[in-house]
Amino acid sequence: MCRWAAYSGKSLYIEEIIAAPCHSLIEQSHAASECKTAINGDGFGLAWYGDHEEPGIYCDILPAWSDRNLRNIARMVKSPLFLAHVRASTGSPTSRQNCHPFAHGKWSFMHNGQIGNFEQLRRPLQALLSDELFNAQRGTTDSELLFLLALNHGLDENPHLAFVKAISEVENLARQRGIKPLVRLTAAFSDGTHLYAIRYSSDHIAPTLYVSHNTIDGGVCLVSEPLDDQGPNWFAVEANKFVTITDRNIDYCNFLVCPQMDLATGT
Repeated sequence: MCRWAAYSGKSLYIEEIIAAPCHSLIEQSHAASECKTAINGDGFGLAWYGDHEEPGIYCDILPAWSDRNLRNIARMVKSPLFLAHVRASTGSPTSRQNCHPFAHGKWSFMHNGQIGNFEQLRRPLQALLSDELFNAQRGTTDSELLFLLALNHGLDENPHLAFVKAISEVENLARQRGIKPLVRLTAAFSDGTHLYAIRYSSDHIAPTLYVSHNTIDGGVCLVSEPLDDQGPNWFAVEANKFVTITDRNIDYCNFLVCPQMDLATGT
């Protein structure tokens, strides 16, 4: 399982989140404490927003703990909104194309979790994409495909509903093929203005997600596991929740996937 961290607030150096804390994301790349494996060494990635609408992206297949370029970039780049991810592969190859965060236009997306029996579902799910989004796929992960499915369902217009539809599509297809649906995820994504997150699982075993309101300069941080030992500063997000962060305001709402959802109407 992967580890990730996302920040929104006053512009700060990326290293303040991914390198400086005692249990920083780089530390979690080789010593995670709240996932099945402590090692997340199958690559890493950053997405950050600045003067352009599209995010800057830096990914590599090296373990985060051993890449000097990552530390140098994090020390020099300052951003008011960024996403960072260290990867533990659930089966897809270790390659730059498979490193999170993924980007399309103004959107960036990263994920921790899995789609069960993905190899049996990948091709029919790809067939549901528009030609534009099918041709935009660069890697082979379930994470990137889920992101493209959400874009296919109107991520620009309604991020919450787009992911409800995307996950419903995955689960419904599994049922049609006689496969028990299994989607587990905590995901973070952004359009450069808002930061969103989801904690969801088909089987009620959702990956962990925490939020802190007391990060440096009063910003908001979303993480797979806390970055330090300041327990009172970190709050566990309940399962089946959708989180929206705008100007340091945090909104939580239920994230419910209906087995019989009409994907055309969302009802």
